[in-house]
Amino acid sequence: MTPISLLDKHAGFTKTWHPHRIAKVNDMQVLLAKLQGEFVWHSHAEEDELFQVLKGTLYMQFRDRTEVVREGELIVVPKGVEHCPMTQNDEVVEVMLFEKMGIAHTGEVQHEKTVTDYPEI
Repeated sequence: MTPISLLDKHAGFTKTWHPHRIAKVNDMQVLLAKLQGEFVWHSHAEEDELFQVLKGTLYMQFRDRTEVVREGELIVVPKGVEHCPMTQNDEVVEVMLFEKMGIAHTGEVQHEKTVTDYPEI
């Protein structure tokens, strides 16, 4: 039960699209990630996903629109909704994610960016 410095934790890794677990809350996990470029179109059949932008600007693509999520804002992607996070102009965006334990990183989609193990930092 000690404070966690998000700045220090983000400074501890450089790999993009690879979440790192910083805490567990009941059946949820708190993850930090760095995003750069475009991810993978996917959905999560049974889980909502929360993205909080800590640094930069995230573009959350949906099939019918793109939502711009700025530093200090968050967006919740409801279960079953296909989405594809992206950044622009080669910007590295730092986010905090809240997800259920065991969520599949790219839903049912298997891709080279799929991660199955989140390191704890």
